[in-house]
Parts: sequence; C-alpha cells; structure tokens
Amino acid sequence: MELSSYTFFLLFLFTIAGDTVCANGIRPTKLFVFGDSYSDTGNNPKSLASSWKTPYGVTFPGKPAGRYSDGRVLTDFLAKFMGIKSPLPYQWRKYGQNRMQHGVNFAYGGTGVFDTGNLEPNMSTQIGYLQGLVKANVYTKRDLGSSLALVTISGNDYGAYTSSGGSEQGLSSFISQVVNQIGINIKRIHDMGVPRVLVTTLQPIGCLPRETIFSSYQQCNESRNSASSFHNQLLQQVVTGLNSSTRGSTFLTLDLFTTFNTVLKNKGDFTGSVKFDTPLRPCCEATSSGAFCGSLDENGNKLYTVCNQPESRFFWDSVHPSQAGWRAVYLTLRSSLNRIYY
Repeated sequence: MELSSYTFFLLFLFTIAGDTVCANGIRPTKLFVFGDSYSDTGNNPKSLASSWKTPYGVTFPGKPAGRYSDGRVLTDFLAKFMGIKSPLPYQWRKYGQNRMQHGVNFAYGGTGVFDTGNLEPNMSTQIGYLQGLVKANVYTKRDLGSSLALVTISGNDYGAYTSSGGSEQGLSSFISQVVNQIGINIKRIHDMGVPRVLVTTLQPIGCLPRETIFSSYQQCNESRNSASSFHNQLLQQVVTGLNSSTRGSTFLTLDLFTTFNTVLKNKGDFTGSVKFDTPLRPCCEATSSGAFCGSLDENGNKLYTVCNQPESRFFWDSVHPSQAGWRAVYLTLRSSLNRIYY
C-alpha cells in the first residue's frame, strides 16, 4: 500500500509539471528544428525551391510538399520517435497555429551556419525566429523546458566556400570557423531554456551522388570524406567542452557520418528496409549537364529520370537521402535516440 501511494505521488508530481514520463526519463513534447535541407519540411519559397516541384514528394505525401526527398526526412522520423506530429514549418505558422503545440521547424534548405548566397536565413537568424516567438508569448519558458532542439548541418557552408573561390589550403581554417559558430549557436539555443540540443555530425560528403557520379557511382571520394571527418572531430571537441560546463549531457551529437557509412556498406540490409542494391546511385538523376532533379527545358520536357522504386535507393537526388534512406538512418540510430530523455 505504501509503495502504491508513493508511486501515485511521483506520477502526481510529474503530471503537475506538465511533462510526459517514459521509462527512460521525461520525454520532450516539442521539437524545434534549425538547419538546412536535411531537416527542412517546407520553409523554402514555392517559387524558387526544387522541393516544391515534381517529382519531389512522390512517395509522401504524393505531391511536392517542400521536403528535399521523395517523402519524409530526418525531422519527420525524429518527431515520430518522440510521439508527436512533425513540427510546423515556420513560414506556415499563420495558417497552422493549432499545430505549433508540437514545436516549429525553422530549417531552410540551402542555408548554413553562415550566409551561403541563397538569400534564406542562416542558422543565427533561424534561432532569432524562435526568440521572436518567445518574445511574442507564443512559447513560454516552460514550453522551452519541455522541448528538444535538432540542429542539422549538411555542408552548405563548404559548398559556398568552394564556389566562391576558397582554396584547399584555407579549408581547414574555414572548417574551424564553421564548427566554432555551431558551438555558439547550440549554446545560444540551450541558454534560451531548451534542455537538450541534438546536433548532427557531417555526413560523408564524398559519398554523395554528386561526388560518386565521377566513378559511375562505384566509390566514395575519400578526400572529401576526410574533410567531413575533420569537421566531426572538431565538433565533438566543441560538444565535449560545452557539456563540461553544464550538468549532464545537454549537447548530443547524432552521428550521421558513421550511420551513412554503415547503411551504405551494408546496403541497408540489416535494418529491415528494402535492400539498396546500388547504394551510391540516386533515384532521381539529371539527364543533361547543368540540370538537376526536377529540371525542365524551355518546352517543359523533363531533364531528369526517376527510378521505378524509390524505396530501393538510399539517395533520392544528388545530395539528399530518399525516404527509405532516412528510414534506414533512423532505424540505425534509434537506440541512441534514448539519450534525448532528460
């Protein structure tokens, strides 16, 4: 009888705190997302972004919906793990205020830690959007206290660096600048009151189809992957340093580098997914130089082809995983996601 009363008392305490209790701890009830196309679910302008053009969204929801894939992306799978609906894209906040209870997605495809030249908000500006919502009393400190932040970095800063004439000799220094700014950004998110900040490591850039096309999709560019490894090494040092000044593991890395490599090496076979027979080849491929997935010529003819089974490819286009690819990543990472409980 005493044990039952004690258990009831604990449940009562958690209930009045407004948190959801799980076997692993307290489950976050809101997800705030910052980053780029690996997490964007519809922020980029319809008039400009390929994510709003056919054939994007062909698997889910069956039409273009602003995701850089044939279907669901990392944000959607993380929200599923949390037991909530995928957070509303920031640009649609005026039309879906009833969905803001699950959080907000501030990620914009093509953006980076710094400006990348695509005129969309960089990560510092995205974080400012959340601060604006707090200032407008859309979210309270208590709301932030029961939330999780996801920060994705897929390498747009490095693409902008290269396209603007950055040298190989200066790349290491620039990587350090990017990672240091990531540290500033994730600390800023935590200082606002978010208990857990989940930041992705950089995926193996040399395994993206835009790199492997030069070997007929047979092998990764290990030189590019070395740059990813260096980024990730510095990122881990930053995260470790930040955690040393907070109680517990406030800042957590989501290891996309290892996960991508594992799934690609095993062709997705061990995850229970459809096997990726040609893991480095994308489903949607451009058919002419300068074109990309979704491109049309002046007569409206397609300048791309789409495979018959998107679920059989890890990559959707030259940069982004397919829904099946993200699902394989999610299944591989799922056990480590228990760290989000606090």
